[in-house]
Amino acid sequence: MAFMIYCLDKPDHVETRLANRPAHVEHLTKHEQHLISAGPLLTDDGQTMIGSLLVVDFAERSEVDAFLAADPYTKAGLFQSVTVKPYRNVFPRAAK
Repeated sequence: MAFMIYCLDKPDHVETRLANRPAHVEHLTKHEQHLISAGPLLTDDGQTMIGSLLVVDFAERSEVDAFLAADPYTKAGLFQSVTVKPYRNVFPRAAK
């Protein structure tokens, strides 16, 4: 099942994000088979990372929670908020 993960960073935590980014990318790489899409949220000028948006595929919500708990960003206390919701991709339509 697909899940959308929307994470917003705590204010003034850019340095926390940057310091933990290599370990975070390594974590994503280890779980790449579960990633549909993943990337940073940016400020309006497109220059500063302020959060993360991921669409993942796991069998159960508990697996998503374990994936998030093991993320270096989570361990570093980067996120102000994290929202997880089941997701269904509609567009673009898969080739038949």
